[in-house]
Amino acid sequence: MTDRQIIFFDGVCNLCNGFVDFLISRDKEQAFLFAPLQGETARLRLAADLPAKLNSVVLWNQGQILEKSDAALMILQQLGGIWWLSRVFWIVPAFLRDMIYDLVAANRYRLFGRRETCRLPTAAEKARFLP
Repeated sequence: MTDRQIIFFDGVCNLCNGFVDFLISRDKEQAFLFAPLQGETARLRLAADLPAKLNSVVLWNQGQILEKSDAALMILQQLGGIWWLSRVFWIVPAFLRDMIYDLVAANRYRLFGRRETCRLPTAAEKARFLP
């Protein structure tokens, strides 16, 4: 298994897949690997109840797990460039950030749609996706 950072996402959520596409196109250092919350890697790396929730992006970094707005902000911050400015949102209390996150997450399928199956990586992306 890898020691690289892994971003776990809802593999059937169009919003989540859009976020993954956004990250892949901007992660020039290839710092992140990706895995669906519905997959084997999630079962091996995350607490048993986390994948069942499927309502949060999860960042795994050598055993440390960040969820919801903490995960999203840490991921954006690590992209560098203009995304470094996302650090300003750390001043907003986590309960407020997560309240907004939860509102979007609760409505993501209705607003952005849902896929029938998990996202399949392209040939060029395949090395960055875990089962």
